[in-house]
Amino acid sequence: MKKLLLFFAALFALQTTQAQKMFRAGLRFGLTTADLSADRLMITNANDVKDLELAISDANYGVQLGLFAQARIGKFWFVQPEVLFNTTSVDYELNDFTNGNTATRILRETYNNIDIPIMTGLKLGPLRLQAGPVGHFFLNSNSELLDVEGYEQNFNNLTIGYQAGVGLDLWNFVIDIKHQGSFNNVGDHMSFFGQDYAFDTRGGRTVFALGYSF
Repeated sequence: MKKLLLFFAALFALQTTQAQKMFRAGLRFGLTTADLSADRLMITNANDVKDLELAISDANYGVQLGLFAQARIGKFWFVQPEVLFNTTSVDYELNDFTNGNTATRILRETYNNIDIPIMTGLKLGPLRLQAGPVGHFFLNSNSELLDVEGYEQNFNNLTIGYQAGVGLDLWNFVIDIKHQGSFNNVGDHMSFFGQDYAFDTRGGRTVFALGYSF
């Protein structure tokens, strides 16, 4: 216990050398993970006949890269906006019943966005407790589902979510672990045979990020 207390005391002591730094900015790199669980989508064709079945097979790691700024507000508060290029992908399992025999394929969609989180919260020495909104500006998508007959995409140019988590400021490094949630259901950009579909779950992921200020 004594060693643990000494460790935290040392962290807070390190912060005193940066106590006068009311503003910092730099580069930021992050990884995202998602664990999505949803019911399968049953897709019918124009004749209202069951044609396809779609399920989430795997949500892959995502990558973020961009810029951040952090400004102190008084003694205990801060605001931290970021501008990040974000790329992520999801693998879908598609069962095709069109020819009388079930054919199963794994198809991948990749999404590229500009993410703008604006975090704010309480700063206690090097430790930050934070939360705030995040905007996702859609750039483009590359999808193997486009090879499926009847499939179309209809992305919103802007979607809004939220983030909450903890951060740590050590020397010039800015470390964050955050949960990111969405107000939109996964797959709400999907359309088959002119009918819109979406899974019965909202998107969520964990963000691990490291920044370096100059």
